[in-house]
Amino acid sequence: MEGMERINRAILDTARADAEQITKEAEEKAWQEIEKAEKQREIKFHEAKRRTIEEAKRRASQILAQAHIQARQELSSVKAEIVNEIVDRVRTTLPTISGDKGSVISLLEEAVGQLGSDKVRVYVSHRDLDTLQELATGNKELASRIAEIKELDCAGGAVAESTDGKLSIDNTYETRLEMLLPQIVPEISRELFGH
Repeated sequence: MEGMERINRAILDTARADAEQITKEAEEKAWQEIEKAEKQREIKFHEAKRRTIEEAKRRASQILAQAHIQARQELSSVKAEIVNEIVDRVRTTLPTISGDKGSVISLLEEAVGQLGSDKVRVYVSHRDLDTLQELATGNKELASRIAEIKELDCAGGAVAESTDGKLSIDNTYETRLEMLLPQIVPEISRELFGH
């Protein structure tokens, strides 16, 4: 029986050794899986962190770009308001400016000359009616072409019209200002804002 015990012991010792070896290998494999899982978790964590940071940076860039655009639009709007206010002031002060007789006559001569008609109807502001009456004594050639003088609600200058009413040249201060605005508004802007 002793032989059987030895065989039993040998089998048990071998089984124990195998079990210990299997357990040791299983533990090593488990630790390797745990380490692998930890590394994968760490990689995923860093990847998620990187994506979150990139998304935050992208969003911050968008917000900053939108803020710059909005600031430029607001600045442009304020500049346009300032220029428009200046132009409006010019329009409102235009009627109060006492035009000299020479400018009214010069504008009238230009308008009449452009019409090319022998006889014209002339429209001027009520302030310039006296100037045209004086014109009759000073410039006989121009005075001879004026068939009729009428009053016009304008700041100054003159409108010359053919007697049949088909052609008209508007040389009033208001019209001249409107013609000049596309040129002077950019100049005003450059003068005020430097660009």
